[in-house]
Amino acid sequence: MQHALVSTFAPPLSPAVTPWVLRTWPPVLWQASAGAPARFHHIGTRIIFSGDPLYPPAGQTVWAASANEGEAGMAWDWVQIARGVVAIADPMSVVTNLRLVGGEGEVLTAHQAALFLNELVRTLPWQTEVQRALRRGDH
Repeated sequence: MQHALVSTFAPPLSPAVTPWVLRTWPPVLWQASAGAPARFHHIGTRIIFSGDPLYPPAGQTVWAASANEGEAGMAWDWVQIARGVVAIADPMSVVTNLRLVGGEGEVLTAHQAALFLNELVRTLPWQTEVQRALRRGDH
């Protein structure tokens, strides 16, 4: 099994941030109704490819943003479902240090937060970044 981390943006924290490290970043409180806390940038994409055609490439992609409230990060697993087509592997499993609150200051439930995070992911050019990494043959 081969692994690669393809970085295109070096955040102030570390150029090789893994998805799991995002949980250790200080939490960033954000009012969900205010939209994205800042403009997210691609940090890197990790590709896992066994070389076996029965198991398509998959991996993680990591994004970060500098907001007034602090450094925000998001990461999720992806899988190639067809040549030229990648999809988020589990929409309920976006790893982030964002702590989302509702209009009255209440912390959003996991389901409510997932809806916000998936809408945010949808607005990012993450599939383009993953495809770029796959085309470069970094797996």
